[in-house]
Amino acid sequence: MPKIKTVRAAAKRVKRTATGLFVRHHTGANHLLVHKSNSRKRALRKSTLVNKSDQRRFARMCPYL
Repeated sequence: MPKIKTVRAAAKRVKRTATGLFVRHHTGANHLLVHKSNSRKRALRKSTLVNKSDQRRFARMCPYL
C-alpha cells in the first residue's frame, strides 16, 4: 500500500489526544475583540474537541498524527 499524504492545512490546526480524538482552537479570538465580553474572550482561549461528525474526516486527512 502506498503512503497516504497528510493534508498539511488540517495538521497545522489540530492535535490528537491520547484517546485518539482531535482538539482544535476556537475561532474569533484574533481581531475585533473590543466589543466581545471578557468572559467570551476567556472562553475562546480554551481548546475544544473537533465535532463528533468531523472526527472521521480529520482522521483521514491526518492519518499519522
